[in-house]
Amino acid sequence: MKKILICTIAFVGLGAVAQAQAQVTLYEHEGLRGKVFTADRAINDLTSYGFNDSASSLVVQGGRWEVCEHQNFKGQCTVLRPGQYPSLAAMGMNDSISSIRRVKGNANYVSAPPPPVEQPYPFYPKYGERLYQANVIAVRAVVGPPEQRCWVEQEQVARGGDPNIAGAIIGGVLGGVLGHQIGSGRGNDVATAVGAVGGAAVGANVNRGSGTSYTQNVQRCATVSSSAQPSYYDVTYQFQGQTHRAQLGFAPGPTIAVNGRGEPRV
Repeated sequence: MKKILICTIAFVGLGAVAQAQAQVTLYEHEGLRGKVFTADRAINDLTSYGFNDSASSLVVQGGRWEVCEHQNFKGQCTVLRPGQYPSLAAMGMNDSISSIRRVKGNANYVSAPPPPVEQPYPFYPKYGERLYQANVIAVRAVVGPPEQRCWVEQEQVARGGDPNIAGAIIGGVLGGVLGHQIGSGRGNDVATAVGAVGGAAVGANVNRGSGTSYTQNVQRCATVSSSAQPSYYDVTYQFQGQTHRAQLGFAPGPTIAVNGRGEPRV
């Protein structure tokens, strides 16, 4: 008889533990952010708790929970399995929950698809956990790596004409004749040579500037900073004289909620 009584007490105790662990946490904003409300029992009207038609995301911990758009579990109702639901808009329930209760047995309810499998969000509040405010001292937005952007431009390229050979010969002859008429003796020879060279140079460039130009495509590249949204925010905060860091999916305000160990609860 004593053994039966002990087993009965143990069974009741395990049931109470399981009941205490079954809870649902509602969040004011998408992505498990904003004001929080946690329940471990049926709530037929969230108005008295200041959370009527205010939930945009939620977390189900243990058991299955029915969420309804009207008080007293009326209107559109959906049963949610354990997991994280970062966007109630995806199931048409954004800012539409007015009553919640745990589902027992295998009753015929309309169930939502299971939440997507993703990296568990470690910072949602735990039921019965006391929270404190910690001062944020630094926030760094972390974005993706820089990007290289390239484009093609068209530019004009000048192509000069070939030297005028005939002009060079004629210019050299005329320059030599003119130089020969200057000075006498050795100076006459020098003047003739200088005149020939100068005339050839001038003659070679006659009509040389009439070269053509053409258009060619030129690729240019530049490295620019990423324009994507931050991948996460590296947050540094102080709690009870110690400095902590956490990677959050949003930019916090001047303070964040933490538990007694300094772990974020946002």
